[in-house]
Amino acid sequence: MEFWSTTMGLLLGCLLIFTLSMVTADTSHTRLLLTSTATSGERHSEEYCAMYDICGKRKDGKVLNCPVGSPSVKPDELLSSKIQSLCPTVTGNVCCTEAQFDTLRAQVQQAIPFLVGCPACLRNFLNLFCELTCSPNQSLFINVTSVSKVNNNLTVDGIDFYVTDTFGEGLYDSCKDVKFGTMNSRALEFIGAGAQNFKEWFAFIGRQAELNVPGSPYAIKFNSNVTESSGMKPMNVSIYSCGDISLGCSCGDCPSSPVCSNTAPPPSHKASSCSVRIGSLKAKCIDFALAILYITLVSMFLGWGLFHRTRERNPRSRTKPFLNVSDGGQLHSVNRQKDEHLPMQQMLEDSPQIRNGVQLSVVQGYMSNFYRRYGTWVARHPTLVLCSSLAIVLVLCLGLIRFKVETRPEKLWVGPGSKSAEEKQFFDSHLAPFYRIEQLILATTPDAVDGKLPSIVTENNIKLLFEIQNKIDGIRAKYLGSMISLNDICMKPLDQDCATQSVLQYFKMDPENYDNYGGVEHLKYCFEQYSSAETCMSAFKAPLDPSTALGGFPGNNYSEASAFIVTYPVNNAIDKEGNETQRAVAWEKAFIQLVKDELLPMVQSKNLTVSFSSESSIEEELKRESTADAITIVISYLVMFAYISLTLGDTPRLSSFYISSKVLLGLSGVMLVMLSVLGSVGFFSAIGVKSTLIIMEVIPFLVLAVGVDNMCILVQAVKRQPLELPLEGRISNALVEVGPSITLASLSEVLAFAVGSFIPMPACRVFSMFAALAVLLDFLLQVTAFVALIVFDFVRAEDRRVDCFPCVRVSSSYADSDKGIGHTKPGFLVRYMKEVHAPILSLWGVKVVVISVFLGCALASIALCTRVEPGLEQKIVLPRDSYLQGYFNNVSEYLRIGPPLYFVVKNYNYSSESRHTNQLCSISQCDSDSLLNEIARVSLIPESSYIAKPAASWLDDFLVWMSPEAFGCCRKFTNGSFCPPNDQPPCCASNEVSCGVGGACKDCTTCFRHSDLQNDRPSTVQFKEKLPWFLDALPSADCAKGGHGAYTSSVELKGYENGIVQASSFRTYHTPLNKQIDYVNSMRAAREFSSKVSDSLKIEIFPYSVFYMFFEQYLDIWRTALINLAIAI
Repeated sequence: MEFWSTTMGLLLGCLLIFTLSMVTADTSHTRLLLTSTATSGERHSEEYCAMYDICGKRKDGKVLNCPVGSPSVKPDELLSSKIQSLCPTVTGNVCCTEAQFDTLRAQVQQAIPFLVGCPACLRNFLNLFCELTCSPNQSLFINVTSVSKVNNNLTVDGIDFYVTDTFGEGLYDSCKDVKFGTMNSRALEFIGAGAQNFKEWFAFIGRQAELNVPGSPYAIKFNSNVTESSGMKPMNVSIYSCGDISLGCSCGDCPSSPVCSNTAPPPSHKASSCSVRIGSLKAKCIDFALAILYITLVSMFLGWGLFHRTRERNPRSRTKPFLNVSDGGQLHSVNRQKDEHLPMQQMLEDSPQIRNGVQLSVVQGYMSNFYRRYGTWVARHPTLVLCSSLAIVLVLCLGLIRFKVETRPEKLWVGPGSKSAEEKQFFDSHLAPFYRIEQLILATTPDAVDGKLPSIVTENNIKLLFEIQNKIDGIRAKYLGSMISLNDICMKPLDQDCATQSVLQYFKMDPENYDNYGGVEHLKYCFEQYSSAETCMSAFKAPLDPSTALGGFPGNNYSEASAFIVTYPVNNAIDKEGNETQRAVAWEKAFIQLVKDELLPMVQSKNLTVSFSSESSIEEELKRESTADAITIVISYLVMFAYISLTLGDTPRLSSFYISSKVLLGLSGVMLVMLSVLGSVGFFSAIGVKSTLIIMEVIPFLVLAVGVDNMCILVQAVKRQPLELPLEGRISNALVEVGPSITLASLSEVLAFAVGSFIPMPACRVFSMFAALAVLLDFLLQVTAFVALIVFDFVRAEDRRVDCFPCVRVSSSYADSDKGIGHTKPGFLVRYMKEVHAPILSLWGVKVVVISVFLGCALASIALCTRVEPGLEQKIVLPRDSYLQGYFNNVSEYLRIGPPLYFVVKNYNYSSESRHTNQLCSISQCDSDSLLNEIARVSLIPESSYIAKPAASWLDDFLVWMSPEAFGCCRKFTNGSFCPPNDQPPCCASNEVSCGVGGACKDCTTCFRHSDLQNDRPSTVQFKEKLPWFLDALPSADCAKGGHGAYTSSVELKGYENGIVQASSFRTYHTPLNKQIDYVNSMRAAREFSSKVSDSLKIEIFPYSVFYMFFEQYLDIWRTALINLAIAI
């Protein structure tokens, strides 16, 4: 798996390009300061040298020039051709020996891979050092200012190098935008310490290096002004502009190039919303429109009400009686009085089309007929109904044998057919699964005085971090009889050391190096020179960007960071149930336990905070939450059972409480609700649908609420029936009265949940399916089993049997005192609704107010819903006491780098006949609108593109690696096999301090000459032959472009021999994403950009980031919501 910092010794020698040799010797410390004009016999004139030949060596092997002023020398023909090949501006005589030139050539090859993508920059850069080393007019712009004595020989210790500002500015302008793709950064970060102008760059170049530190062996002071009396002239060779079309710098490396003028970066813009200004008040258009609509509707309602009220008061308009609510109640009372004198059978067979003087709809009429007959039948056969309904549900419950819970987040958020799931599957199977992340965040606590967070970069905190690291290295997790350590599972870019992202990497993860390197001061030095200092190189042989290991710092002021961020990348696997994944999970559990038991108290004792997470943390915490919620579910059911038992019974009376209570009926009702939930889960488990935690946590409450409502309605309807009717008549009339409403309401609920089954997100779809069936089963049990239970309970009460103990019957001596059973007064709530609430609500003024308020609330809700941001905070779905709560807070507060983003290219045709190579790359000769140039362009507007950096390109680095200019990279032995750079085995033994050009690799030659390539591009055969070489090549000082580690997983070699690379990726980063809306917008922006480029280049490209699958549904959540609402309505 490629990583954001995986190059080996990138700058181990890049700063040595300013040195003139690398051999070993002893150097005395005698130093002589000279005047600013000359040493003894020094002169400044054309064809005269200020330094010539090598007179000594430092202890670290760096050689020192002779401060000898002498006439320039005519080289022999071979040396002249060598110099011309590298330094075309140096002609005729020269001021360097062959040994000096060979050293220069060996050293500049370390910088060439960084700059070869822009020929103008490379040419200017080489000219600077060619003139310094070999120019025949060297004395005109070089002045030796100090010398030192080495083995009784005088050597150069300091010089003044006079260079015009024009050349300095031209050099910097041609190189300032050149990218170093491997690290997603500018090349100047590595060969210029991030210089912001040419003076800063020159100051960095001229700094005299300490022993064993890369850099110049003597001080170089760059000046631009000289006095006329000195006879000197600043160096001012021709400067090449990166905009020179003939030199072919790409748009990514030179945005000012004329070929890029038509592809300037799009202006940054934020989506503007429609608004209306009325005086000083500014409102959104939708708010304004809804306000107008509200005023219009309320006015129409008031007008309609006033019209009818006026008409009502006019006697001539009263052609028909107008029945209000109270009139209806009186009519109903009269009808009831009349009904009392009708025969019993006629009371049971009244037309169901008319109820209480209200004409029923056709559907309600048929349903009333059905429930009248059905109610009578149930009352006569309660045992059959109860047993058969329970039997059916119990059969469904047998499916619980196959019950499984899905806890993997990726399976809950996206379905197998979703776009993000397909892209993830393609990325994982063709390239490599994204690594697992284990992370610690150590942070300081706010100062008690000013409330600010102090810096965490202190000696005590660094030593504490070493202690923590030592404990983590000591973790041993048991798995299948073996002990798993971090070293067994961690990601190793170069197959040696773990790619741990920690500030301890600046000490090579070794506590002994803390004092040896200089402690905190070395750390602060590495914050600025992490890409250029060898001592700052990580243990896994790559520069470590401080922004990945520090948090809470302002701007780029890393020294003021308030948090250490330690990340352990762990190898991942496609098979989540395989041994490799399970080994990692075992270690992760041990890691979390260690932090809780040991690290947390240790950190808190130092007045620091620690938050932590592992790849499996969310899944494990969700499992824990489901277990904890089981108690809550049980308690809620007990509470609802007590509530039902009290509400179903009559008003408590001491004399008849044990008969009129409905405890057993309430318990039975709650059991039916539980059976409906279990039946639903059992059915779907039987057909292979996995359950989710939300089903077990939400559906029981949901169904319980619906079930309790219907149970109360049914019981109260039966109790309202006249006692003169037989029980079967009361049951029948009760079902006629409330059956249609319960049926229609329940079906509406079922259909509403069923609509949710069309939602593509598995968690919502499965929840809707389970809920729909549970509500349906609950309704069916209520109109079957529960009605039968009502029959049994009323029979029990009429037979004077004790509730909960129906076998116990009260003696007849209690009969007289219990005659009032069934004739109890209406309850408080019934009397309130009939005597207070309904009369008040029937008042005309109250109607107007209620309608206006509810209409206002509805329209306000519509207006406010447009302000709802998509997304679901992860903290919401986790237990409140979860350790991940603090972790997610700290991630938002401290992280200063965004998630990796990959642009995946399908079916890249690298054959000579295809234009794909130039349509993708971003070096010289590439198309101005290529994929990588477009990525670099939109990275200039991160606020809208959410892309922070240009992409790391294996293709660019491969083309540079093959280039004849990068003569230290692609090389071959005489037998045609791959020859590594001179600083790698077998060319250089691992125990050698300095490697020369001799030895086993002395006969190696570059893979290609310019004449072998076609417009600087390899042929199909050359590409096919050298791509595996590149991906296996280790990066080092002599060739930083080796692809092993950085691009091992960026290219799929399977089937590439046919001229098609089926899958390859280009890595960049999103900007820091702190809110859910940021994640959604970044995904939308990446997809829009990718779609646009794909259509333009006619190449299939898609973006991939590890979080995309969790946010895909939010891209069109409004469309989904509106469709579901439309279907439901």
